[in-house]
Amino acid sequence: MRWRSDLDRPIAALAVPALGALVAEPLYVLADTAIVGHLGTRPLAGLAVAGIVLTAAFSLCNFLAYATTGAVARRTGAGQHREAVAIGIDGAWLAAGIGVVLAALGVVGAPWIVDAMGASARVHPDAVTYLRIGALGAPAFLVMFAGTGFLRGRLDTRTTLVIAVAANVVNLVLEVVLVYGFRLGIAGSAWGTVVAQVLAGAVYVAILRRAARSTGATVRPDRRGIATVARVGAPLAVRTGSLLAVSVTTTALAARIGDVAVAAHQIAFQVNLLLALVLDALAIAGQALVGRALGADDAPAARSVERRLVALGVVLGLGLAVVLAATAPWFPAVFTGSPGVRHLTTQVLWIVAAMQPLAAVVFVLDGVLIGAGDQRYLAWAMVVASFGVFAPVAAGVTVAGGGLLALWGAIAAWLVARGVGMVGRARTDRWLVTGAVRS
Repeated sequence: MRWRSDLDRPIAALAVPALGALVAEPLYVLADTAIVGHLGTRPLAGLAVAGIVLTAAFSLCNFLAYATTGAVARRTGAGQHREAVAIGIDGAWLAAGIGVVLAALGVVGAPWIVDAMGASARVHPDAVTYLRIGALGAPAFLVMFAGTGFLRGRLDTRTTLVIAVAANVVNLVLEVVLVYGFRLGIAGSAWGTVVAQVLAGAVYVAILRRAARSTGATVRPDRRGIATVARVGAPLAVRTGSLLAVSVTTTALAARIGDVAVAAHQIAFQVNLLLALVLDALAIAGQALVGRALGADDAPAARSVERRLVALGVVLGLGLAVVLAATAPWFPAVFTGSPGVRHLTTQVLWIVAAMQPLAAVVFVLDGVLIGAGDQRYLAWAMVVASFGVFAPVAAGVTVAGGGLLALWGAIAAWLVARGVGMVGRARTDRWLVTGAVRS
């Protein structure tokens, strides 16, 4: 690998701010947890139940960002700036529509949803309260997804970072004032988050309106444009749903192994998630740069971006692996005082460390193929890896009475399957389709 490349500067200019924005997003939940946690066990448990529902629902809609990024980047690369803005606006309208549906489902169905999540009678009222209020932020939050994708497609991740940080600051201040100043309890926490989301969504709407004025694009909803974004995003929703199925299944299986196992799994899973955010920053750079290159009819440039990102990803993955392996013996003590949980967590973290170089390749190529508009392949590849590889391996582990290490072996097998699919596709030219619109 060459130590320096002309691509390193544009990659870093996109990836570093993107990483900041990615890390800032989970702080919404972290702030809620820190503030609500001081209200008592029941409000905190209610937040946990409602929070996982909202997180899962919103995560399924992250295709609004990914689909918009690639489409906007292609049209921008082709010099079709008005069409690029139109895609961003159509994505925002689609996001608002889906958000309204989710909000209605959350408000009306909150009691039944909370029951389905197994909340106790003591926790039920707080969970329903948070879910009903939190669901009201769905339209704004999903518009943020679309707006983020639009700016990424225009190679602007700095603005998304500024908005994410500002929204988190507003969220934190509002929650402290509403929860402790006005003594609104868990409802105050939920309202603080919703207001912050609405303000951030309004900023993205203003950005899109300004872009529309400068390019002559219309801000009115266009059925064909909205349908295009939905058609491009549908396979990505399938991909994300398959990924979430693996995450939920592993947690459920870990819980059946035992309390020590699920505690260790939770720590390792969160560490793995944090490392995934770091790797995803490179993937976002890949989405934007590859989309723009293909839109400009420059397949060799797209190939160069792919190769450089893979090389950088491997280096980054190796670095993360070394750091995690070195800190694994003492790092679990930050989260737990149980010797048994610490010992098991250390063993799992070594597996997580060993996975990082391959995970880097998978994440980078995932971003490259999203930028290329190869969503259908990504969806099928994830379905095959999740249900054709992970599911039977995890079932075999369960039947054989395997422990947590064996379960993480199933996760490693899933990652290998994803890697085979990503590398196999990247080695061909089938994803290198040029033009403003992928045919």
